[in-house]
Amino acid sequence: MIAETVCSAVSAAGLGIAVITAYRKRFLAATRIAAYSLVPIGLVMTGVVEWLADTAFSLTAWAGFGVLGVAWLLFMTTRVVERRRGGTRKERRAARAASQPEAVAPGASAPSLGQGQGQGSRPATRPTSASRGEDDFSDIEAILKKHGI
Repeated sequence: MIAETVCSAVSAAGLGIAVITAYRKRFLAATRIAAYSLVPIGLVMTGVVEWLADTAFSLTAWAGFGVLGVAWLLFMTTRVVERRRGGTRKERRAARAASQPEAVAPGASAPSLGQGQGQGSRPATRPTSASRGEDDFSDIEAILKKHGI
């Protein structure tokens, strides 16, 4: 009841200011002030103010806000755990795509296997010596030459 009275007083004061502004021949500003001053009384008439007052003093409403807070906390906790594990949706898709064999066109022949790379054998690994750094630069150099740089 107090909230409705305060909103009515604010609206009345705003309309009074709008009348004074209109008297000074500033009709556009007066119309804007009148529009703003009618909002609180409109909220009272629609019942929004009463609903807000009932919600603010309701134990059930505050318990509901607590439940929403717990739900948000659980959601954020699962996100943190998922990030620590590295189990995002994109990574799971990438792992699934990597485990599936490459697609081959229906009319294509079977890919030829290189020497010593039959089924079950390991692919050759790069040497881990000091020449690896030189290989990296030669790869970069080849890429730059390919693009004409």
